[in-house]
Amino acid sequence: MEIFMFGIPGKQAVTMTPRAATQIARLMDKGGHTGLRIGVKKGGCAGMEYTMDYVDQADPHDEVVEQDGARILIAPMAQMFLFGTEIDYEVSLLESGFKFKNPNVVDACGCGESIKFDESLASR
Repeated sequence: MEIFMFGIPGKQAVTMTPRAATQIARLMDKGGHTGLRIGVKKGGCAGMEYTMDYVDQADPHDEVVEQDGARILIAPMAQMFLFGTEIDYEVSLLESGFKFKNPNVVDACGCGESIKFDESLASR
């Protein structure tokens, strides 16, 4: 499957570390889902928050990224905000979860739950 993002053939919108791909594939298998849709919404103290939802059917406008049995679908309105993001899955003594390393983020709140993007992205 060849991925197209903003007219750039072969350039994936996001990448996954092996840990993230393993965890996403595990979640897909466990629930019988087609994939995990990633998006952004307004909220949090920094202005925006990531969203993650199970999906059973892809929207025709979703950007689809597949790796090692994992499938991420990126909501159309989130594609410009997530381009270049690496998704990791980290486990620590106190918590475990997905972490986004996003080059488009210009600020984040102290708790790490919300982010702020370069305002020029919203005008594209």
